[in-house]
Amino acid sequence: MSMKNSIQNIIVRMPNWVGDLVMATPVLTDLKRAYPHASITAMCRSPISDLLCEDEAIDELFSFHKVTPLGLKEEKKDMIAKIQAGKFDVGILLTNSFSSAWWFWQGKVHRRIGYSHFPRSLLLTDPVAEPPQKQHQVDSYKALLEPLGISRSSTMPRLYVQDKEIREAKELLRWHGYRVGKKLIGMNPGAAYGVAKCWPAERYRALAVELLKDDVWIVVFGDAASKALIQSICGDLGERVINLAGATSIRELVCLIQECDVLVTNDSGPMHIAAAMETPLVALFGSTDKQVTGPYGQEKSVVCRKVACSPCLKRVCPIDFRCMTQISVEEVSEKVRQICYGR
Repeated sequence: MSMKNSIQNIIVRMPNWVGDLVMATPVLTDLKRAYPHASITAMCRSPISDLLCEDEAIDELFSFHKVTPLGLKEEKKDMIAKIQAGKFDVGILLTNSFSSAWWFWQGKVHRRIGYSHFPRSLLLTDPVAEPPQKQHQVDSYKALLEPLGISRSSTMPRLYVQDKEIREAKELLRWHGYRVGKKLIGMNPGAAYGVAKCWPAERYRALAVELLKDDVWIVVFGDAASKALIQSICGDLGERVINLAGATSIRELVCLIQECDVLVTNDSGPMHIAAAMETPLVALFGSTDKQVTGPYGQEKSVVCRKVACSPCLKRVCPIDFRCMTQISVEEVSEKVRQICYGR
């Protein structure tokens, strides 16, 4: 029996953050292409696992909640039992934690592939050395398929939604007063990692004021924790600004972003969602590295400044935040109008 025919069950431990999860989706596509007759399980933390519930490359979605100290013993037993029951021939670890390798080892996954970090390397059958040079995170995920003989592909990140979900997103926009046919500009002013990734809120508000001089609508996205931030941007700007902070599920967010003519965003999960849905982007980068986490396939959409201290990868800027404050409202509005109107 050939190696390909001997591999019947594959499990992929997906990343824990929205943007990383989206960037990891080419791994699922490439696995299904290489092993079309194998059953592929995506193991992913809830609630971001909802992003994969319509994914055409997977046969099962193993969704779990973060293991908590109060329920540690029982949750561990349940996780291990679930993995053991799958009788997995191969496990791909797209997370770098010791615990994720331990789950696969305890779950008797036959081949366990992941990046080599001591001491978790002891739990891997196929430890993969870290890339020798800086590369995009998407390519770093794809490199973990090389022990299976799967060459680095050109597969793009992607997400799947139902037509019904798109219709419901359109209806939500209409309910807020949006008129079909008008340009719809999305804004995502937040970011999970820290404020050093964020263009200042007053700049987003000034951008909205400038863009509203045209006959456009603006929809502003954010989670429940960012409601105050979003309100400081949207307040008193009128009916053509829709505030959806904390008001959408993650799948609704995907569909709404697809409806936008352009999304202005920091380096964030919604930025990667937009890239996967082929929504044009104006992606504002400061503390993070566009070569590693920029929107895959939309490199020209990135706006950043070459300052000596960037990328610093810090959560909070310890000095004057020059990487972001040097990005002007005029520059961003010009890029948005160029995308919307070709001018």
